[in-house]
Amino acid sequence: MIQPTEMAKNLKEYGSFIPGIRPGRRTSEYLEGIMIRITLAGAAFLAFIALLPQVASQALGVDAIFTMFLGGTSLLIVVGVALDLVDKINSHLLMRDYEGFMRRGRGGTKK
Repeated sequence: MIQPTEMAKNLKEYGSFIPGIRPGRRTSEYLEGIMIRITLAGAAFLAFIALLPQVASQALGVDAIFTMFLGGTSLLIVVGVALDLVDKINSHLLMRDYEGFMRRGRGGTKK
């Protein structure tokens, strides 16, 4: 769990700041507001994913067992695995100095 007060204190200690926000209590309030918005959006997304099988079952007239098999948790697992796979492929390509990632612009010259 991220503590906004502790994070604001650490930012102040190391001389960092958020542009437009005063260090200390204001930074803590700003960070807490940002975390509440992110949590709300995440909770709404998870609620949508949880209700998706029921909505699909009623809207498409498909058996509820079939939509439960392909909905909710399995959808989150598939997306998580796909994102992890893309990240691993990207890291392997960069590690092997893949020429396509190292080109700059359309000219094709290396860095």
